[in-house]
Formats: sequence, structure tokens, C-alpha cells
Amino acid sequence: MVLSNAYNYINVLDKAADASWTRNDVLANNIANADTPGYKRKDVQFETYLSDAVAGTDSLDATVAEIDLNQLNATTYTEHAGLSYRMDGNNVDITTENVELAKNQLKYYTLMNSINQEFTRLKSALKTS
Repeated sequence: MVLSNAYNYINVLDKAADASWTRNDVLANNIANADTPGYKRKDVQFETYLSDAVAGTDSLDATVAEIDLNQLNATTYTEHAGLSYRMDGNNVDITTENVELAKNQLKYYTLMNSINQEFTRLKSALKTS
């Protein structure tokens, strides 16, 4: 985390990338446990927290500047703990996990690209000053 107002968007994108990285680990763990009896699928909650943090304001710049990054953390949870697709109590669908993993990897690379673009903009602004 960079402590400067010029880096507000980068800090938020960094938090989102961390959440995506965590989700990647959780999804990989789900895939690894697809045949483990009684295993329950896990996932990561972050997008709702971010959406709540930026909702209801007119200026995204002002909102991002005011976000408390210490409160913007991903949480891991067990999804549908009482639901099982199989007789052994496992609720992991390997096809769904692979699709979610691919989707999450695209999201992560997009976030990394956005962070890179923000640094490029800052670098460009410093060159013209």
C-alpha cells in the first residue's frame, strides 16, 4: 500500500488483486478436494465489500480517496455447508470450479493490467511536469 493520494486507485486495485489471488488459492483447493468425502466448497467474498465501499456517492475520485483500506479485506467462507451433490457429502462440482478458476485468472490479469496502466499514467504525468 502506497501512502499518497496519487495512488488511491492503485491501492484499491491492489486490494482487489489480493482478493483475486486468495480466490485462486481457494478455488485450487476446492479442485484438489473434489473427491474428498464431506468436503464443502469454499469461496471468497470481496466484490460486495468493494461495491458497498464505493456506492452512493457522486464522485468516484473522492470516494476512492476516502476508502479505509484496512476495512477492505477479502473473507473466505464455506458455500452452502448443508448442500451436497453427492452421497459422500461433498458439494464440489469440478466443472464449475474450473470455470470459476478461469474467470478469476482473467480478472486477476485484468487487475494487474489496470495497476500497470495507473503507474503508466503517473509516469507520463511526471514526465510532462
